[in-house]
Amino acid sequence: MESGTVTTPFGRRSMTLGMLSSQVASREIEPDKTVDKWKLYRALCEARPLLGVTDRALAVLNALLSFYPKNALAQEHGLVVFPSNAQLSLRAHGMAEQTIRRHLAVLIEAGLLIRKDSPNGKRYAHKGRSGEIDEAFGFSLAPLLARSEEIESLAAEVIAERMHMQRLRERLTLCRRDITKLIEAALEEGAAGDWMTISAHLRGLLARLPRVPTAAQLAETLDEMELLREEVVNQLEMQLKTQNQSGNPAQDERHIQNSNPESIFELEPAFEKKQGERAVGNNDPNTEPSDERSLKAPTPSGRASGEAARAADQPAGHSLKSFPLALVLQACPQILDYGPGGTIGNWRDLMSAAVVVRSMLGVSLSAYEEACAGMGPENAATVIACILERGGHIHSAGGYLRDLTRRTEKGEFAIGPMLMALVRANAGARRNVS
Repeated sequence: MESGTVTTPFGRRSMTLGMLSSQVASREIEPDKTVDKWKLYRALCEARPLLGVTDRALAVLNALLSFYPKNALAQEHGLVVFPSNAQLSLRAHGMAEQTIRRHLAVLIEAGLLIRKDSPNGKRYAHKGRSGEIDEAFGFSLAPLLARSEEIESLAAEVIAERMHMQRLRERLTLCRRDITKLIEAALEEGAAGDWMTISAHLRGLLARLPRVPTAAQLAETLDEMELLREEVVNQLEMQLKTQNQSGNPAQDERHIQNSNPESIFELEPAFEKKQGERAVGNNDPNTEPSDERSLKAPTPSGRASGEAARAADQPAGHSLKSFPLALVLQACPQILDYGPGGTIGNWRDLMSAAVVVRSMLGVSLSAYEEACAGMGPENAATVIACILERGGHIHSAGGYLRDLTRRTEKGEFAIGPMLMALVRANAGARRNVS
């Protein structure tokens, strides 16, 4: 059994007030108090960050606990274990004795062990005539028993904090996914809005987080991202209401309008059939629908303008929506060099540039006309711009265009993902250059 006197270290090791405090606390253990040593050890492993001990030190403590003969720590069984360093090394998976001594000092400094040294510094025990241990010299596990409630409380605190962090990370991941997919859907459907700025804002919020963020940093970022998600949802809901109102069958005519006039993306009018006639989109507000023939007629600017006019005359096949011209030019900036005067200001300019580019890429006129018939002239010009942007990765531009046309007629191809991939690629290239 342990004596109630204060014990001091052997040799040159000095006594500290922390050691004295551990010994005083150990004398206040209730006589009938017991605790399962392995359950307490698992709590120690959980509470390790708050106790200031390393995993290697806990491995040494595990070896010490294995020398305690009972599963329940209790004063009536004695609380001192006295293995040699060689025995500890065997049960600590071959850890060097010098390393073991260093980690034992860490456990004592943390107030988890008490060193009870013999007069000569050796570890041993005195047994009575009945074979029971009267007094032992080694390491006392009394601080573990005395601090069991504190250790379990610290373990519960660490577990709760870890669960809180896990929930924050889950909510952050879901919120990021929601915003990203809503932006992609808005761009694919051609919804009006400054989606590139919103996407950049999202990337900025995520880039602000450190590699190992705290719970407070995660919570702050999550609050801002949830506000951003709410803003995106509200903007899309408003546009859905506007579309529902404009699509009311009680109305005599169907109007194509931009629900957000202040958007940076100008929505170009799409080609649609009305009362047996084809109306051609026009960016010039001064041009009336009656000017249709003047828009279709070839101009003296040459073959490109003539082919662009014939492309505009192609009937639309599968109903693909055209995308905002600003988005197309952001995804495919190389097409700008082939526009009239080195610039593109409207869909007519883009279709003229596409005619020049399709000839340069070796795309036959028949393949381009089929694309215009299957996708619509605006989308065919958009695909040509995408092929130009990815020219180094496409071996046969004509065959690729014919394949996309066939997939469009089957409803298996969408231009949105292709545009978004090019937008992201161009953004990454600009970051690398800067």
